[in-house]
Amino acid sequence: MQIAIIHEPDEDILIIRPFGQDAGPANQEMFKGEKGELWWYSSKELWVGLGKTPKLPAITKIFRSVFFKRKDRWPSHITLDARGRDAAWVGNAVNGIVLGGYDLQLYKTEPKVVSEFFKSGILSILADEGSEVKLSAENALKTALVQMRMMDLMNAPSNYKKPATLAEWARKSGAENGYSVEILEKSQLEEQGMHALLAVNKGSDEPPVMIVSEYKPQHYTQTVALVGKGVTFDTGGISIKPSANMHLMKSDMGGAAAVLGTVELAAQLKLPVRIIGVIPSTENSVDGSAMKPGDVIGSYAGKTIEVIDTDAEGRLILADGLNYAVKQYQPDVLIDLATLTGSIIQTLGYEAAGLFTPNDNLAAALTEAADETGERLWRLPVWDEYKEEVSSDIADVKNYHGKPLAGAIVAAKFLEVFTDGHQAWAHLDIAGTAFGDTEFAPGRAGTAYGVRLLIAYLTKLGG
Repeated sequence: MQIAIIHEPDEDILIIRPFGQDAGPANQEMFKGEKGELWWYSSKELWVGLGKTPKLPAITKIFRSVFFKRKDRWPSHITLDARGRDAAWVGNAVNGIVLGGYDLQLYKTEPKVVSEFFKSGILSILADEGSEVKLSAENALKTALVQMRMMDLMNAPSNYKKPATLAEWARKSGAENGYSVEILEKSQLEEQGMHALLAVNKGSDEPPVMIVSEYKPQHYTQTVALVGKGVTFDTGGISIKPSANMHLMKSDMGGAAAVLGTVELAAQLKLPVRIIGVIPSTENSVDGSAMKPGDVIGSYAGKTIEVIDTDAEGRLILADGLNYAVKQYQPDVLIDLATLTGSIIQTLGYEAAGLFTPNDNLAAALTEAADETGERLWRLPVWDEYKEEVSSDIADVKNYHGKPLAGAIVAAKFLEVFTDGHQAWAHLDIAGTAFGDTEFAPGRAGTAYGVRLLIAYLTKLGG
């Protein structure tokens, strides 16, 4: 898709005019401007209702829904009337329009037709003279394209998506977008002492990897390390999951997807922040060699871990990823993202991810970015009163407390052990937000949650 900025409408091209309930067209009793309402004023003019004073994230959702519902019927050239709108409004609208054309039919032999508008079409933005919307629109297009690449990764089944697949994706992206990528293979993980990651991998025929990406602009003052859980399929291991929804565990690399997408997009947008992406990746499978409940394993940090539940594997591989990021790069800010616990879904449902950090300033900055993008966060405590829940009688720490309470908090306290007391660490539990059941995918699909949130945070951090 191409973006064009124009200042005069072309009567031969379909124009979409958005109206709010409080500022709708006069003398139109049949059109109320309600959220998502559509009205064909003529064959070349479509009115879209925005509702009453919608927030920016709602603009994205409205336009995504509108374009999704008829994504097989759009003409190749469309004009969006954005006169009187600011750059942020235009960016959210463009992001929604592009996402509306996301094609989930990855493996269908006879897929339904999707309009060429989303591939090679033109979206003209009708803007006021002197309006500075061009950069916002172009960046929104880049963002949506990266989000859809992450959705493809999330939606790919495990036979098409292995740790090596993520590694190759990162290599190719780094080469195309100008950032460095190092892949630590199994032998290197053994040499480095990544014992927790290796332990989780023992039941799988697919070797593990640690993906380390570095986007380093010419001028920067901050280094941010992003660590993402990359379990490409999670059976639960010996503590095996129920079969009913196990097929959804292809999505257990949602944290990795967020990190991959953020590093790629930051490089495309040339953000003035150095970003380190660390992704420990493996399957969690079952065979005679698999890690067992009660095992005591090592870690890159040198600490021993008693494994109470092999289905609490994400925190084990993150332990090695977090400690590696801290020791090798000494980042100013350390953020991990993971589809980590069912507990966070019980707490927040599917509307927000859990935010865990002892740093009030970091919590405020991430929450601001979350509210701005609609990728919402809700802060939960990481008080030291919970530390006892991860203490072990025979090892330095245990990976699960075995109680039907405070599960997401206890997981965060476990991860904190491996941050070496970093003063600006945050953990985002995205189990309820990375893979969703929405109007765009009733059977559940990846959302690319975290990419817009992190980019908004990093943009402000870079000043």
